[in-house]
Amino acid sequence: MLTQYTNLPCFCGAQPNVTASDSTVTKVKGVFVVLVRNRELHELRWTLRQLEDRFNHKHNYPYVFLNDRPFTEEFKRTISWVTKAPVSFGQVPEEHWSLPDWIDRYKMLDGINDLIIYGASLSYRHMCRFNSGFFFRHPLLDGYEYYWRVEPDVQFTCDIDYDPFVYMKERDLTYGFTISLKEIPETVATLWSSTRKFMKQYPELIEQHNTLDWVSSDNGKSYNMCHFWSNFEIGKLDFFRSDRYLKYFDFLDQEGGFFYERWGDAPVHSLAVAMFLKKEEVHWFQDIGYVHSVAQNCPSDREMQKKCHCDPLKSVDLWRSSCTKQWNALPASP
Repeated sequence: MLTQYTNLPCFCGAQPNVTASDSTVTKVKGVFVVLVRNRELHELRWTLRQLEDRFNHKHNYPYVFLNDRPFTEEFKRTISWVTKAPVSFGQVPEEHWSLPDWIDRYKMLDGINDLIIYGASLSYRHMCRFNSGFFFRHPLLDGYEYYWRVEPDVQFTCDIDYDPFVYMKERDLTYGFTISLKEIPETVATLWSSTRKFMKQYPELIEQHNTLDWVSSDNGKSYNMCHFWSNFEIGKLDFFRSDRYLKYFDFLDQEGGFFYERWGDAPVHSLAVAMFLKKEEVHWFQDIGYVHSVAQNCPSDREMQKKCHCDPLKSVDLWRSSCTKQWNALPASP
């Protein structure tokens, strides 16, 4: 189910990068992608107000909002108050938010774990599977080159005085992040063994100058749990639509770990990046102030701090559990 909503004076139609309030055509076919529930309206409204004030009021990049249920008229109307950019609302297809036929429901119930965050939530598992393998296939994203993922109840704490979409395209970057941390081992108990099986079956798909040393500290024997936090990511949609990524997702999907364990889209995206991309195709947006839950990315540069309202001493890259230092220490490909 696809719906589009007109928030005057903008036209939310087939040419998403031309807006009535911008005298120029945006250089990149970029889009904000937001998976959100109706009840998260005001948490999202708070987030979008910051994103608009800090960045998008100057660019009017469009938004695509996705929901596993139909959006309410109240949700669509309220969102139209926040931005002048084009907005589109779509529903996730049922087959992308339901148990596949090959999943053993009894085995899934055996894997339910109340002791880990979201360990007992079926809807969270659907969300992780959708973000791992389906968001980029939604028809509302057809025609876009880059996406910027946004979630409700996150903060943007610094002015963004340049265009990250243009920055990515001009440098031929494929994936951008702000935060990297260690995953909860119990949620991905067999993800690495499944990934190793995939690499053994499809060695021709693995990038010669990969960054697998970032996710394994013992030459591939085990997963060190490093991953990019995908609640913020800017990426090239063609990467996820590529044959290599789709084969990886399909392989993992058949393994069943999205439901039998609680594989997150963050480690799945991160392992795909490590296998398929060179270091220079990935960028740490150190200068984008971003807060999600208890973790934040806050630039330490004094000039940047003039445009921020965050504490650089609390930035995740200073934590012992951060993996950003290890990422930065990786050598560039020859």
